Amino acid sequence: MKSKLQPESLMMTHGYKPELSEGAVKPPIFQTSTFAFKTAEEGKSFFEVAYGLREKEAGEETGLIYSRINNPNLEILEDRLCLWDKADQCAVFESGMSAISTVLLEFLKPGDLLLYSMPVYGGTDHFINYFLKSIGVESIGFRPNQSKKEITAQIEASGFTSKLAMIYIETPANPTNELIDISLCKTIAEHYSTKDKKVYLAVDNTYMGPIWSHPLAHGADLVMYSATKYIGGHSDLIAGAVLGNNEVMQRIKVLRTFLGNMASPNTCWLLMRSLETLKVRMEQQARNAHEIARFLKDHPQVSNLYYLGTINSSDPSFKIYQKQYSSAGAMIAFEIKGTEREAFLFLNNLKLIKLAVSLGSTESLVQHPATMTHAGVSPELKKAIGITEGLIRISIGVENHADLIADITAAFHAVK
Repeated sequence: MKSKLQPESLMMTHGYKPELSEGAVKPPIFQTSTFAFKTAEEGKSFFEVAYGLREKEAGEETGLIYSRINNPNLEILEDRLCLWDKADQCAVFESGMSAISTVLLEFLKPGDLLLYSMPVYGGTDHFINYFLKSIGVESIGFRPNQSKKEITAQIEASGFTSKLAMIYIETPANPTNELIDISLCKTIAEHYSTKDKKVYLAVDNTYMGPIWSHPLAHGADLVMYSATKYIGGHSDLIAGAVLGNNEVMQRIKVLRTFLGNMASPNTCWLLMRSLETLKVRMEQQARNAHEIARFLKDHPQVSNLYYLGTINSSDPSFKIYQKQYSSAGAMIAFEIKGTEREAFLFLNNLKLIKLAVSLGSTESLVQHPATMTHAGVSPELKKAIGITEGLIRISIGVENHADLIADITAAFHAVK
């Protein structure tokens, strides 16, 4: 009996038939805008499925129409991404924010209420609190350490209880690595769901990628990624991805068709290349992060360290960590003793680690959340969610960990 292959093995072949492309071992880039139909009846059939006019029949393959709707590179990539999260379908977008905004636009309408975790990525925060607010979508933010009772009390006090339509969480939180219990959020969503209206749970899993956490297995309806990060992993593309069951993904894909925000064939080809090394890259990054966190843990110039691998077993979030994650990941944040001045001195004296936003790439990246990715967050909220002047976030790459530690050590000396 043939054994079932693991996702890292299937990343080389899944969804691709070399015989359809002159025997090429790797899929070529299908640089075309449109595809020829064999017959008018075939064209009609393809459009019926693409526009959601009917369900696909058993064994029926989605026909190629136009690269805004589907493209071989896009479809192969989406099939392969489904393997990690065991999702029915995947939709790939031209950016992470494109994926997030499409989800929020599809499942929220004026008058609805969105419950979301704080902190979230700065771009997401802006979209929720400025754009959605401008079209009449109300929102309530909650903190990782709040209980179910406290969260439901906020919902009840809002005056929009019957309008709750979605719970959106980012876990681990960017940039503080705080954890949200996905299954707890699922129970809240189910509590407020009715026969006529389901409350959906969406999870941004960018920080852990599809290797170390699988939110769909814990009750999420949708999982989202900035594929720019670990999935792309080389700082050479921008992309996003959304995964879920057939029902929710059909809605997402139909809206994507009309927004026109799918990824290009070139981007999809690069992402397929990156998927082949995703697991080995992330494993090396996690090993490096462990060594660097161990160095920072008791450093005299560090006042606080935010890394999943150093959560105390007595901390309530430790059980969430054990339940939801198979690794501590490769994201580290810490507070340097001092103010913005000391933080900037540290950042300006790093040589090997690059001062840049983004994360999950082969090279290590460092940034100052308060003045960079979360610059648009209000001062009051920054204070409440722990984004201080001294907070520094590092995305650990695949370099030699001893070289990274030497670089960090030199920067600390410069601050002294």
